[in-house]
Amino acid sequence: MKVIILSAGQGKRLLPLTAGLPKCLLPIQGKTMIEWQIDELNKCGIQRITVVTGYRAEKVEDLLCRRYGPEKVKTFYNEAYAKTDNLVSCWAARDEMTEDFILLNGDTLFEAAVLKCLLESSACPVTVVVSHKNNYDADDMKVEMEDCRLVKIGKNIPQDEIHGESIGMILFRDEGPRLFCNALKKALDDSGADKKWYLSVIDKMARRMPVWTCSINGLHWCEVDYPVDLKQAESVVTVCTGNGGFNSGTESCQSQEMSLI
Repeated sequence: MKVIILSAGQGKRLLPLTAGLPKCLLPIQGKTMIEWQIDELNKCGIQRITVVTGYRAEKVEDLLCRRYGPEKVKTFYNEAYAKTDNLVSCWAARDEMTEDFILLNGDTLFEAAVLKCLLESSACPVTVVVSHKNNYDADDMKVEMEDCRLVKIGKNIPQDEIHGESIGMILFRDEGPRLFCNALKKALDDSGADKKWYLSVIDKMARRMPVWTCSINGLHWCEVDYPVDLKQAESVVTVCTGNGGFNSGTESCQSQEMSLI
């Protein structure tokens, strides 16, 4: 299993903390965000990691080389990072999408138990990790579901149709990588593709084929977009520091997934 981390952005909503510093290098309790991500991946035995860089790429590459070495972490540079969104960053790493892989947003922090839950989910071509809460704001990447099957994903889903939110982690297995690459290529031909999220591709795929979800309720994760998110990020990495094993208690969707195939 390999993981592709999309870490090309500066994180302008975190200014001045990211002045001259890409978001993924933001320090949280002694380590950068990307180090927290990679260390949690390593806990689950994942050693093959690709990072898509952009803003101040040289700083990211220097850290990754010093901490992990080029044999464990490779990088791809999205030269258009300043004027494109993450759909283009995905395309920059397309050569890495030839086998099973996990796609991970560079601003998603998580405990290893989240990844373990995903890896143990039913072997479907595309599996989107979701979480649930009582209220959703305009910036949440919301999902509509039928049982555990994804129906829609996006920020503009009406409140009465929201069943959860994407945490920014997706697993592609079997024919999933090929289907996703084909969908990415097609999406890039559309007007305005440079300003689209890769999740718009997942949304279109879900309307043509089964896309499944994996719920990680009760496990620790957060997305870091604004300075106010840093307090929650500190709570998540505190759990990461103390979890020598894995937490359980997440309700599995496996039986429901299989019944819908």
